[in-house]
Amino acid sequence: MILYRLILSLLLWPWLALRLLWRLWTGRGDRALDERWLLDRPEPAPARRIWVHAASNGELTSARGALRSLLDRASDLRLLVTCNTSTGRDLVAGWGDPRIEARLAPVDLRPVLNRFLDLWRPSALVIVENELWPERLVTSAAHGLPVFVIGARMSARSHRFWSRLPGLARRLMKSITWLAPQDEDSRTRFTDLGLAPDRIGPAMVLKSAAAASDAAPLPFPRAHTILAASTHEGEEEIVLDAFAAARADLPDLHLVLAPRHPRRRDEVEAAIRKHGLAFATRSRGADPEAGTPVYLADTLGEMDRWYAGAGVTFVGGSLIDRGGHTPFEPAAHGSAILTGPHVSNAAPAYAALIAAGGATEVRDAASLATAIRALADPALQAKQTGAARAALAGFGASDAIDAFLAALADATGIAALAQTPEGPDHAVHA
Repeated sequence: MILYRLILSLLLWPWLALRLLWRLWTGRGDRALDERWLLDRPEPAPARRIWVHAASNGELTSARGALRSLLDRASDLRLLVTCNTSTGRDLVAGWGDPRIEARLAPVDLRPVLNRFLDLWRPSALVIVENELWPERLVTSAAHGLPVFVIGARMSARSHRFWSRLPGLARRLMKSITWLAPQDEDSRTRFTDLGLAPDRIGPAMVLKSAAAASDAAPLPFPRAHTILAASTHEGEEEIVLDAFAAARADLPDLHLVLAPRHPRRRDEVEAAIRKHGLAFATRSRGADPEAGTPVYLADTLGEMDRWYAGAGVTFVGGSLIDRGGHTPFEPAAHGSAILTGPHVSNAAPAYAALIAAGGATEVRDAASLATAIRALADPALQAKQTGAARAALAGFGASDAIDAFLAALADATGIAALAQTPEGPDHAVHA
């Protein structure tokens, strides 16, 4: 831990000095710098708070159901949500909940974290998935803060890394009050690194808490609308090749293309032009129109609308080796699922889907075009979405979220968190 602190200090303090000098020289503000180093001098109003940290959009979206359950039970509670990206911070702000405040995460240096904790005085730290920053965990525990990790993922690669630092790994594991692993492999790896078994709760697949919500309809026939969700560089070309080929046979097909990173708008627009397809772009103020074959949905916080309007969803990050994104959101909206072979981020869920006929695996533009043509049949869509719901039913997160809230109540003394709401409204919302 001493070596980690020394290396990070040597790297980050000079970087801060240079950024401040540049700021003085140019006269430009830097919101990210201000938030990460607390240079914006926040003055939070007194409140009972839980600090929640997640990396970015994907993790925040997956955790939203658990956070909603937390707020539903303790009406006077406030959440301070931090993340590593400005797009993640803006996504949380877009939720429009006055009880949630969003900021960029403080840098992982002890003096900054000490000041952060003294200012906000949270009752607990809740980490989403795999954001195990050493100083954040150790400093929080030193302040007497209970540290929870939900939907915790420990890949084989991460396990190998931490196994080479056994002393630091054991110290991090000692800082964790309670952890809900994402799967049984993660449970085994956390135990191997030194996390006591009695601090490990039931498996929690946060993304399974996704639920359909009301959304404005699209002006396209749903059965002939394809959503390419959370695509990465290298995938849009394949999707566009497949869509163009399928549309030659089905001229009323429409494509909603939602890249994972909105900043890639210009290059995705160039790819669409290259395919000779007419399109409109959300971030340029264009609304979907019935006569436009491709709609570039390059904004944040609107995925529910695209899932709801698409009879078929290709889940991105799976045709290239990015581990794939969640199948739970399209399944919750009754959208038939197409996926590439790279699905390590949710391998058990995809294995269940493929085995049950609840998803179709594709490998290239030709197989994707074939699958799109087949699934343009509403009856086949309905059959596949029904199989998907049945296959994913065993991945529900509600019991694990109840266990998390009970453990959080015990550690913080916020008794309301352990009291399960009664009646029809008791559900995990996404």
